[in-house]
Amino acid sequence: MQLLAAPMAGSGGGGITLLIPLILIVGMIWFMSRTQRKQREKQAQTVAALSPGTKVITTSGMVGIVEETDDEYVTLEISDGVLIQVVKAAVGRIIPDEDVTADEVVPATDEAAAATDAVEEPAKDPVDVPDAGRDKADGKVQDAPKLPPTHTEN
Repeated sequence: MQLLAAPMAGSGGGGITLLIPLILIVGMIWFMSRTQRKQREKQAQTVAALSPGTKVITTSGMVGIVEETDDEYVTLEISDGVLIQVVKAAVGRIIPDEDVTADEVVPATDEAAAATDAVEEPAKDPVDVPDAGRDKADGKVQDAPKLPPTHTEN
């Protein structure tokens, strides 16, 4: 018995054509795992930065202020006097504090006030629509708009 080594029909590039898809698949898997690793590291940094008074959004969309933290859980105040306890991994992101609060707003100077006073709104003429929004029978405003007639009405 004799084995013959015959080339496969239609294999133009030999073994390299089989390696290119394999290399592409391995590259895609490596890239996706790298992206997930970066996301896990970012989440770990977010959880490590939690301290009382930090405003956060959970992964489910709840917004709250951190009251206290322990090894596994975070206590959030979601409304005045309403506290909930969530797993640390449920904290999605930290909301940065706004740079200027309403108390720190600088009052306008006299020049800025004069400039804003100089710009006047043009007077708007009232539009005269005789029966707009009124029921013709008793002159009262309708509660809801009337629907257009349908094909079933006579």
